[in-house]
Amino acid sequence: MSQDDLALAIRQAGKEAGEPNDCAKRNVQRWESGKVLSPRPVYARALERVTGLPIEALGFAIPVPNAHKTDEPTSDDSAGGGPKAAEQRVTTAPGGAVPMAKHNDHGTLSGIWLSRYEYHSSGRGADFTGEHYVVVLQHGNKLTARSLPEGSSNPHSPLSLDLTIDGNVVTGTWREETARDGYYAGAVYHGAVQLLVEPTGRKMSGKWVGFGKDFDVNTGPWELTFKDASTSKATMAEYNRSPSA
Repeated sequence: MSQDDLALAIRQAGKEAGEPNDCAKRNVQRWESGKVLSPRPVYARALERVTGLPIEALGFAIPVPNAHKTDEPTSDDSAGGGPKAAEQRVTTAPGGAVPMAKHNDHGTLSGIWLSRYEYHSSGRGADFTGEHYVVVLQHGNKLTARSLPEGSSNPHSPLSLDLTIDGNVVTGTWREETARDGYYAGAVYHGAVQLLVEPTGRKMSGKWVGFGKDFDVNTGPWELTFKDASTSKATMAEYNRSPSA
């Protein structure tokens, strides 16, 4: 594709997905030249749809914490339907790390997400996965996630997370009450979690830390995958089921 053709395809992909954007040849030129290392999420999602590749496979850097950013002095980088907003041009931090904006550029993260974590059971000598459909609500830089009553791989094991978002970094605590008729007999576990929001704003991945039944400190992978932006009663009813169903 020419730069004009790619810009047109990105606009069309955004329109078809209900996320209109104002991508122009100038945007494509900035991406190809490396002046913009982390496209706005609305562009990143359209790029993924047009190319069929994840954004990190297209040569864009994953933002990291504690960085400085400047804004492009342009006014044609609108995410669509809102005020004109400059796309970020990032500078390189010490050690070559790619900086991250100090605010949330993903828009709201509210919606239905699939939470999935992995843990090792010392008593059973095996690894297991816990899955929950959770309702995520964002208020400013605060996120709360609460599992749907029947939306877990282990019935009657409610999960909650209380999180703070700073740029692409999400940090907070988790709590899960295990099923009374399950292996852990109603035991309550809690701990901390830190996740990185991917550039598309459609996935958060990182690790949890928490204590085990022998009071040792364990850790493992945790990820949340976006499913639906709606938190209506009808949508919650649709996801109020086991993720494996």
